[in-house]
Amino acid sequence: MKRLPFILLIVLLTGSFFAFKSSVARTPPGKYEQIMGLVGQLLVQGHFSPQSIDDNFSRKVFDKFMSDLDFEKNIFLKSDYDSLGALYATRIDDEIKGAPVQSFLAISAVFDRRIRETAGWSQSILAKPFDYTTNESILLDFDKLQYPVSEKEREDRWRKKLKYLALEKYVDLVDEKKANKNQKDYVIKSDTELEKQARSRTDTVIGRLFDRYKVKYTDDDKFDMFMNAIANTMDPHTSFMAPVDKRYFDEEMSGVFFGIGAALQQVDGKIKISSLNAGSPAEKSGQLQNGDIITKVAQGDGPAEDLMGYNVQDAVKLIRGKEGTIVKLTVRKTDGTVKEVALKREKIENDFDTYARSAIINDPVKHTKVGIIYLPEFYAAFDDPNGRRSYLDVAKEVQKLKDAQVNGIIIDLRYNGGGSLYDVVQMVGLFVGKGPVVQVKDRINRANVLDVKDESVLYDGPLAVMVNEFSASASEIFAAAIQDYGRGVIIGSTSTFGKGTVQRNFGLDAKNGITYGESDLGTVKLTLQKFYRVSGGSTQLKGVESDIVLPSYMDLLKLREKDNKDALPYDEITKAQYSPWKSSWNLSEIKTLSNERLKTDSAFKVIQTNSQWLVKENNESSLNIDKYREERKAIKAKSDQMNAAQKLKNKMDIALIPAEANKFAGDKNKAERAKQWLKGLSEDIYLNQAANVVDDMVSIDRLAKNGTPVHQ
Repeated sequence: MKRLPFILLIVLLTGSFFAFKSSVARTPPGKYEQIMGLVGQLLVQGHFSPQSIDDNFSRKVFDKFMSDLDFEKNIFLKSDYDSLGALYATRIDDEIKGAPVQSFLAISAVFDRRIRETAGWSQSILAKPFDYTTNESILLDFDKLQYPVSEKEREDRWRKKLKYLALEKYVDLVDEKKANKNQKDYVIKSDTELEKQARSRTDTVIGRLFDRYKVKYTDDDKFDMFMNAIANTMDPHTSFMAPVDKRYFDEEMSGVFFGIGAALQQVDGKIKISSLNAGSPAEKSGQLQNGDIITKVAQGDGPAEDLMGYNVQDAVKLIRGKEGTIVKLTVRKTDGTVKEVALKREKIENDFDTYARSAIINDPVKHTKVGIIYLPEFYAAFDDPNGRRSYLDVAKEVQKLKDAQVNGIIIDLRYNGGGSLYDVVQMVGLFVGKGPVVQVKDRINRANVLDVKDESVLYDGPLAVMVNEFSASASEIFAAAIQDYGRGVIIGSTSTFGKGTVQRNFGLDAKNGITYGESDLGTVKLTLQKFYRVSGGSTQLKGVESDIVLPSYMDLLKLREKDNKDALPYDEITKAQYSPWKSSWNLSEIKTLSNERLKTDSAFKVIQTNSQWLVKENNESSLNIDKYREERKAIKAKSDQMNAAQKLKNKMDIALIPAEANKFAGDKNKAERAKQWLKGLSEDIYLNQAANVVDDMVSIDRLAKNGTPVHQ
């Protein structure tokens, strides 16, 4: 572990060092005080656009933490908010500067007490039948709720939540009975019995929730949430990660981890093995099978930790660890027997789900082959010089598609949340060649242009980039550069996510303070810089607007950066010097051809109309069974229409590159996932539109070169 040298830390934190002292009398700091102090230093000295750590900042943190703990507004009372706020809402800034930590502990104590009360209410409420003939409703848009003003209102709000959950299950049970009443051996129960069964199932679900509160809402867990609230108040992408969360984050970024090679899923509150990777420790042991339930996990000879209340991600964090170490699983087999299985962790490469992959869309009518490259994230194994990098993998896929003589390529960046800045810059170079890709500005307004040095272009043919509301950060850099150069067509939602900021991880260590690498107190992912397009505008807040917009349900859900009140603003700087790409097609012609298709495409009309209706109607639900049925019937009809509309009636012919047709033959799980991936692509109306756009580009290109259109 390296502690950052004082001078280097100053440079990294953008060249200035602010005094960060407190007038509060100090006592020897504990773990919480030490973490808060180090986080405070980083926020003030290094953040791209730091807010003052003052009473106003403190109030924001207080509100955010209270909301994070109780986003449904059914745990805290208004009096809790007021009394805690009076004592601690303006104290958090003092604690960041060195005062003893009291605010978090006080809030945590009230939360724990209220949870115990709520758990008692749940059992009492669910012990009695619900009356589904009364006319009342539940508000499902929690942002519109205030904290309840009395115990009676809080208990009633919780009663409505339980009634809503039970009503869902009761209606399902009644409908199941109606559908199976003539089936042999089907046990017919009375509606009274079904109502009781619905409450019992609700009690089971809520019981798991309270189990999770016990397991994952310890003081340390809530303190991690508290620190994240402080970091997020500076901006949504500055965050705090506990050591185990940092390790998990790194593993997801690299696609490589050390574990046992078993896929897990949560079923009925239990952690169940759903599949085993071929050649993994889990598979080679011969002691684990699909369907086994993991009840406990121990690190080597250490004590076993019960997984009751854990979700899959929490369980995965326990099972993964350092290479060569032993993890012991207590497993309940499908025959009911219980056994302990000791496994040595090995390197697991999640290649199918993490890394770039490609396929070919064959259209015998248009005489075209369009390649699609799916990239889930801009991954990079930062700690392994020989590890996989996304731009190198994409280059390999491009070459494979060229060798297969495709006529055009689609880069699918939907749901790609970003990743390595270096990789996205190099990936733009594969399609554009030498030139600037993105501008990066720090807190003292120094702007650096990141460019590609290599003049060679790997692929110069028709290109489209698919994006949606969750395409963020590096994805937006790629889409923006392709758009600014006029190199290809951006297709998807009205705009991408809008994350135009750069983060860097800083470790917090008990002995060494702010460090590189691993740390025992946690890690701060700190916003240090901001991205700007080569054309001068920031990708922050506005994102990248699609050239061709395809209606999407998620477009209306307010999930983008611009919907977060703590987001940094949009601005512009001077454009970089670059030469636009010269192509045979022009964007206005491509847009006209696409818009003509969309005008007659009933599927997208259904998606647009039904999306607007569903977003409006899902904010509230009746608790009267007859009205509930009417609402659910209408919502289901609209939803079914939209789901059907999103699947092509005439599936596209999509297959792996011929040379890789048997790539996953030795691993049944990967082969099945590949099969399902291709099936999903073949029915994807959004991909179909992108393929049509590429076909237009190919047709125009052919006409320009030899007078031969696509449609022969």
